[in-house]
Amino acid sequence: MTALPLPEGDWIRGISIKQPWTTAILTGAKTIENRPQHWPWRTWVLLHASQQTDKPALRLPLIARTIRGRQLVTGAVVGIARITGCHQEPEGSPLCSPWAHPGAWHLELADVQELPLPVPARGQLGPWKPTQHLLGLVFQQLPGFQA
Repeated sequence: MTALPLPEGDWIRGISIKQPWTTAILTGAKTIENRPQHWPWRTWVLLHASQQTDKPALRLPLIARTIRGRQLVTGAVVGIARITGCHQEPEGSPLCSPWAHPGAWHLELADVQELPLPVPARGQLGPWKPTQHLLGLVFQQLPGFQA
């Protein structure tokens, strides 16, 4: 199968997320990612599992059920997803998802695709622009991808 050419321009960002939250996204169960600020991008993102693990989260029943038996890779791009929206519930309103945190901005994730093999990479806080080299390594594993 031949890889399709990737689009030109500013169409993708990277997002670094601590484990086990990244793995919960990869399972398809967690479709909301919590962020402290509004994200204006409605674009594709590389899902980067940061070096740090949120160890207290491992004891949460929702997390434990969702990630059971899965490896928690760190320091690598492990998948891609599309951000379709970003919202924040008014104070006192019910949350949009069991994964949503009160007061946080909720990135709405869709079209999550897990990579067959993690691609080691350094992430950073906030949205980051991936290098062409990193994109090449990631999309080599997703030959049918179309933005």
